[in-house]
Amino acid sequence: MSQLPVVKSKWRYLILILGFSFLYAPMIFLVIYSFNSSKLVTVWAGWSTKWYGELFKDAELHQAILRSLTIASTSAIAAVILGLLAAIVLVRLGKFRGENAFAFMITAPLVMPDVITGLSLLLLFVSLGELFGFPASRGMMTIWLAHVTFCTAYVAVVISARLREMDKTYEEAAADLGAGPLTVFFKITLPMIYPALLAGFMLAFTLSLDDVVISSFVSGPGSTTLPMWIFSSVKLGVSPKINALATIILLVIGFAGFFAWWVLSRNEKRRFKELKHLKLAN
Repeated sequence: MSQLPVVKSKWRYLILILGFSFLYAPMIFLVIYSFNSSKLVTVWAGWSTKWYGELFKDAELHQAILRSLTIASTSAIAAVILGLLAAIVLVRLGKFRGENAFAFMITAPLVMPDVITGLSLLLLFVSLGELFGFPASRGMMTIWLAHVTFCTAYVAVVISARLREMDKTYEEAAADLGAGPLTVFFKITLPMIYPALLAGFMLAFTLSLDDVVISSFVSGPGSTTLPMWIFSSVKLGVSPKINALATIILLVIGFAGFFAWWVLSRNEKRRFKELKHLKLAN
């Protein structure tokens, strides 16, 4: 069998360096300029950490961070529950009348522009407020409902893919041994699709924490989230304080990514050792 030509080592390193530079050079400059003592981002005036101090003194920023984390975590939990139910209906209940329409309505937010989604949700909340008095005003509740709406679509797709590829023989064996439907679901199905649930939660949490367009439509006074606060601050000009905030976010994400990689790597090494011992034993 003929082998594909291997790119020379120096060209591989050059392509790798160019690729990483394109991806991470802007972040490196952002981190460097977060220590700029000047108020002007484009003018370097020496090293300073005063903008980090200003960042921790900003009470409005603290409220925006707490508000964003609260909305993101609660909306992610609700999206996982609703997405799990939707995935079970799509994958496990078989054919039923309106199945195609249900699948289309579940996945519609995936391809819908954020502007259209935000505007439609705004009109919905205004109409509901006039007809039923709920929601009485736009705020954290309307932002939470909007985030649950579009996050559920992403979670349903992730869990549906896992359910389709899952081996049903374990569930059938448990049912043959006398386990009821709920016991099979909680003892067999949920543990097997747990990675998909976790992935869906993290995806929904990230999407909710990052959203600014839809939140701008459905928010009200006193419900500014972190992305909205950053966007409104940048309108007046990029401040080194924003760079400091972005540096902290990059640091947190970097530690979280490194911790996830470390856990996965450790589990992979342990699984490899177990397989090696089994082979030696056989």
